[in-house]
Amino acid sequence: MKNEPLFPELTAEDTSELTEFRQYLHRYPELSGEEQETARRVCEMLAPTKPDKVLTGLGGHGVAAIYDSGVPGPTILFRSELDALPIQELGKIDHVSTVPGKAHLCGHDGHSTILLGLGRIVSRARPARGRVILMFQPAEENGAGAAAVVADPRYPEIKPDWAFSLHNLPEVAFGYGKLGAGPANCASRGIRVKLTGSTAHASRPEDGVSPMKALSELMPAIEACRSNTPLGPDYSLVTLTHCSMGAESFGVAPGEARFMATLRTVTDTVMTDLVNRVETLVRETAERHGLRYSWEYDDVFPASVNDADATAILLTGLERAGLQHELQTLPSVGSEDFGWFGISGAKSAMVFLGAGPDWPRVHTPEYDFRDELIPIGVRIFSETLAACLEKN
Repeated sequence: MKNEPLFPELTAEDTSELTEFRQYLHRYPELSGEEQETARRVCEMLAPTKPDKVLTGLGGHGVAAIYDSGVPGPTILFRSELDALPIQELGKIDHVSTVPGKAHLCGHDGHSTILLGLGRIVSRARPARGRVILMFQPAEENGAGAAAVVADPRYPEIKPDWAFSLHNLPEVAFGYGKLGAGPANCASRGIRVKLTGSTAHASRPEDGVSPMKALSELMPAIEACRSNTPLGPDYSLVTLTHCSMGAESFGVAPGEARFMATLRTVTDTVMTDLVNRVETLVRETAERHGLRYSWEYDDVFPASVNDADATAILLTGLERAGLQHELQTLPSVGSEDFGWFGISGAKSAMVFLGAGPDWPRVHTPEYDFRDELIPIGVRIFSETLAACLEKN
């Protein structure tokens, strides 16, 4: 279809109400896996837009609003995140977090508000065919949410042909989009390693098996697994983030050590190789020192890769929204679990929406989502929806 009507813009009243709601969410942050009240409030805001069906508890506390034309066509999903961060907010704003040690310092309150704005637009000018899915995803910050959503038995009900998302980025000029096909965000995962020997009296350390030498060997050796190459297809980085050994005692030689590290790569293939090298290093070192060993992984993010066709549609959406844009040639070294929607079969793409270089960076205690981005983000998504329907 080449004559798909453009969607209307938000009214001034819409923008005011959405801004008020965004600031409400900011006051009451919930961490990954805890987003029950946030999801409930999102459902309340969705109700006036009359979605044909709403799935709740998806992959945890996820919410999916379905707008179904009843006519065959593409299923087009737009995704935001619900969770906040375990950081004490220090910003001087009227809507500061009311929850000690928790705050929306990545902009997920703003991203979800943008999706609610899109819901208003879709409710006023429903697509003539296909389905629109608004996916309010839980638990992005710990990497568990998107994987849980696509693994949910109800996911086939909303499984999209196309999936789009955005993330605010202060490093980009205000109102600019940053977008490119290929890797958008690095893969990453956290590894927790435990080395176990046996304790002894500090006067007779030879009676035990200390993990001290193994730990002192492993820490620099693990970090040396990095590629030492610029950001590109072969890039890898290992960052030691924590270690501990024994009890806080002068009378006991240690019998246990633990350390944590973050592994980061541009591609999932390189991640597989890096994981194998790190695990081999731990195994061989522990065995050489007569230690038992174990490891486990947390915060596992696959690489988020922008599909070329989806990127072209999202770029058309940016242009039709009147936004200037710059080409993303290298992925963000930060991770993002939106990649699971592409892995599960959708043509997917994410754009970075500039908050301006003078704005506090995400994950800093002074950060707050820039509310002027709400109507801009809604327009990007509505124009992307129109472009996607025209192409399909």
